[in-house]
Amino acid sequence: MKSVFSLLFVIFFVFGFSQDYSKKEKAFIHQISKLDSLMEQNDSKIVDLFSDDVSFGHSNGWVQNKDDFKKDFESGKVKYQSVKQTEFNEFKFRNKFASIRRIIAVKGLYKNEIFEMKLSVLEFWIRQKSIWKLWSRQSVGLK
Repeated sequence: MKSVFSLLFVIFFVFGFSQDYSKKEKAFIHQISKLDSLMEQNDSKIVDLFSDDVSFGHSNGWVQNKDDFKKDFESGKVKYQSVKQTEFNEFKFRNKFASIRRIIAVKGLYKNEIFEMKLSVLEFWIRQKSIWKLWSRQSVGLK
C-alpha cells in the first residue's frame, strides 16, 4: 500500500494537486501503483495485470513473455523486497494505449543473492474491456 501512496504523491507533486484527472487517467495511475505493490509483495496476482501477449525486456538482456515471467515469479527465482518509484517522467495516452516513463529503485534476491538497482522503465499499457493491462515493459539499468 505504501507504493500506491508514493506513486500518487509523485504524480500529484509533478502535476499539482489541483490537476483534474479523467476517469481513464485515474484508472491508469491505479494500475501502475498496483503493479509496483504486487511486485513488492511477491503476489502472484500480478499476472492479472498483464495482457496475454505481454513482453518484458529486462536490464540484463532477458526477454520474457507472460508464461516465462509467471514461472520465474512463482518459483521464487526472483524475490522483491522493495519497489519504489523515485522519478516520474511522463505519461501519454493515445486511443486504447498509454505509456509511462519512470525511474524505480528495486531491491531483492535473485537466486538468493542480494541485488539493488536503479532502473529507467518504459511501460506500454493497453486498455482491454475498460481495464488497463501491461502490454510491454523495457527496463535499463542506471548507474
